[in-house]
Amino acid sequence: MIKSPALRLLKGHTEHQRSVPFTHRFKYGLGLIDIDIDRLDEAGSASTFFSIDRSNLFSFNRRDHGARENTSLRPWAEAEFRKADIHVDGEIRLVTFPRHAFYKFAPISLWLGHDRDGALKGILYEVNNTFGETHVYAAATPDVSRNAHATDKVFHVSPFFDVSGAYQFTLKQNDETLHLIVATMQDQTQTHVATISAKAQPATSANLLSLALRKPFSSLGVTAAIHWQALKLWLKGAKYHSKPKQSSVRTTIATPRRAASKTAPGRETIA
Repeated sequence: MIKSPALRLLKGHTEHQRSVPFTHRFKYGLGLIDIDIDRLDEAGSASTFFSIDRSNLFSFNRRDHGARENTSLRPWAEAEFRKADIHVDGEIRLVTFPRHAFYKFAPISLWLGHDRDGALKGILYEVNNTFGETHVYAAATPDVSRNAHATDKVFHVSPFFDVSGAYQFTLKQNDETLHLIVATMQDQTQTHVATISAKAQPATSANLLSLALRKPFSSLGVTAAIHWQALKLWLKGAKYHSKPKQSSVRTTIATPRRAASKTAPGRETIA
């Protein structure tokens, strides 16, 4: 088995489309990193423009994920996988937005847990909102050819959607590409869909510098786009939903869709 690099760059775009009560669609470019959480020192030496736990043009800070502590990320990730009865004894990779200069916001990050032979055993969909809250949807991957999962929606993300309905996650990824679909379902009707499509590149200084020049606001731009689109939705007349108090349950178990109904509910576990 060929060892993957400790750090890769993913360049692509995200697209969102709302279907009810009116159509609203937008698309913008993005840059992600794919990092081996056990080889952070190696990842930090990949480029002059990338660092671990310190400021740089781009960086990765352990406090931005998991337990939000300056400690190893693996114990937290393994504990989350175990809640879904997923045993991970191999590589764990984290696909997320890098910290750009002083700022980072990652609407969603993907923790990909493998066994010793390199097979993908599970996914943690780590979802964040702009209020500083986080929720994890954990999913086993028994059918590596179709990483498709369904779960109840239990976490407040947008003030223009209430916390009801279900999510359908679909992830297709390999060494060259990543394609993620997150569909929001209400009474078996798709009300919103968000996608990320990206291609892998080596995390060289040239490629990181190119990302900074082509998308100078990177992570900051993600937050700016969220608020800009929220304003557009409000002007169109979208109903505003106040943020509810976050539940003490911070992990929900998603069900593989091949063995579930179209909107099969997940089960929650106490974090």
